[in-house]
Amino acid sequence: MKKTVIILGGGVAGMSAAHELIDRGFEVEVYEKQQEYVGGKARSVNVPGTNIQYPDKYLPGEHGFRFFPGFYKHVINTMQRIPLKTKDGKPSKKTVYDNLVVTETIKIARDMNTIPIVFPVDFLGSWSNLKMVYNLYKNRQEMFELKPGEMAFFFKKMFQIASSSQARRNWEYEGICWWDFMDADNKSVNYQELLVVGVTRTLVAADAHIASTKTDGDIIWQLLFNFMDPTIRTDRLFTAPTNDAWLTPWYDYLTGKGVKYHKSSLIDKFNMNDKGEIDSVDITQYNDQGESSIINKKADYYILAIPADKAAENISDDMINADPDLGNIKNLVPDMSWMTGMQFYLNQVVKINPGHVNYAYTKWALTSIDQISFWKDYDLSIRGNGKVKSILSVDISDWTDKDFAGQTGDKCTKEEIKYNVWAQLKRHLNRDGFPPVLEDGMVEYFYLDDDIVCHPDDDFNRERMIVNAKYSWQNRPEAVTKIPNLFLASDYVRTYTDLATMEAANEAARRAVNGILIASGSNATQCQIWNLTEPWALSPLKWWDGIRFGRGKDYSSFPIWLILFMIPWGLAYVIWFVAKILFYKIFHIKPR
Repeated sequence: MKKTVIILGGGVAGMSAAHELIDRGFEVEVYEKQQEYVGGKARSVNVPGTNIQYPDKYLPGEHGFRFFPGFYKHVINTMQRIPLKTKDGKPSKKTVYDNLVVTETIKIARDMNTIPIVFPVDFLGSWSNLKMVYNLYKNRQEMFELKPGEMAFFFKKMFQIASSSQARRNWEYEGICWWDFMDADNKSVNYQELLVVGVTRTLVAADAHIASTKTDGDIIWQLLFNFMDPTIRTDRLFTAPTNDAWLTPWYDYLTGKGVKYHKSSLIDKFNMNDKGEIDSVDITQYNDQGESSIINKKADYYILAIPADKAAENISDDMINADPDLGNIKNLVPDMSWMTGMQFYLNQVVKINPGHVNYAYTKWALTSIDQISFWKDYDLSIRGNGKVKSILSVDISDWTDKDFAGQTGDKCTKEEIKYNVWAQLKRHLNRDGFPPVLEDGMVEYFYLDDDIVCHPDDDFNRERMIVNAKYSWQNRPEAVTKIPNLFLASDYVRTYTDLATMEAANEAARRAVNGILIASGSNATQCQIWNLTEPWALSPLKWWDGIRFGRGKDYSSFPIWLILFMIPWGLAYVIWFVAKILFYKIFHIKPR
């Protein structure tokens, strides 16, 4: 008889767990709070009231634009196993992975009529990219406007992270915030905004004053390694709205395989038995009229796949007594942040950059992407009023800093948020002496994700995001709990990814499923899990630092014998790296 699993939460983590379990012969039921959509924060939506021309043709909205860097492995592997169908509904040889397309450059837009900084996502991919990087380095003083020595100091600190042992990162750097590690208090505003705040706010929605150096350092280095390796697809986006490109095919695959998916369902409470196990779960379900009823469901195993704040609300004292680590989840909630999307639907073709734009000096930490530039076969003319030609998708990552008008996002109406975000974009993109990039008359519609509920005094975000604050690792639980039949799958679970992303959610789901495979005595193959990878050229330095850390010593310069050893070792790495690139080029192997 098949073992049964109930998954509470139908976001990326819940769907990932369902995927791995159904492929291994389990009976799976997913309970999701959303009435219409699947995928949690990853979803796209139909913008209400924009089906003017055809009843089923809405403008697409996003909770936030998607971003799939080259170091993502878990979620990419899952995409490669989700089949697509042709337009007439027939099976196709393609998968969701084929709906990913690469970006070309990243732009750092700055206000005060300052020249933007543009660099390729693939430093060594072509001569033109290499030339762009060289020119940026040659003109670094003019472009970055840093004080003497600040750029060198930044890279010195980055090298310190790269050459530090994993033990030092886990135990020492985990307790140091990114701001302090980078000595931002004693540096210029440009250093702070471009190199310290800009990266943490716009890439990982974290406050540099509280974010863990271990997490930020690891992830920033992953991105830099990707930039320097032409055999990796550094930055990828979807060729259509997320539901079309990924979530709907995924949902169809799961339900087609037998997953029972229940929408409009909220966990009410867990019920425990005398053995310290979950006996059943009470679930509140809503019908189309909004009427609710509570059902009691039993299964062999349970996966809790909801955000940290919701999990903390649903973990009872009995559960904490059985596994004290579950009680620490509530300690993660105060540091949860807001990162929410807003789309501007424009009546002119606007091409700002063939990739992400980082608005480094915006008070609300904005980033954007020109979505329609990547949605080649998406027809906007049949949506909305037929006048929309571009979609500028913006992520807002800081809702508590005052903008230039003295307002914070978490106290604004939707119209005020729209006005202030638009004003910040114009301030960073429009330059004196050049034709304006953005003008007020371009905006036909705007959409702010419905998770933002505006009130007269304070706004509320129904989908907050975990932030890896310093010392947060000690409060984060493992996917396998001490309750024998309860498992956790969410981005706050301890993972190699160690960042609140779809990649971490997918990895956590795989860890939870592996726990179920062991608990059930299943002979099925365990889910594959990948660690973050770094160049082996740095291994001797990290080995030596691990020895020093084990002896209780601080990070310091390396002994002369090790430096001499690194010369042939580094040369060997360069030869290997060049050979790898040539191999890819000669045999026309596509970057992975």
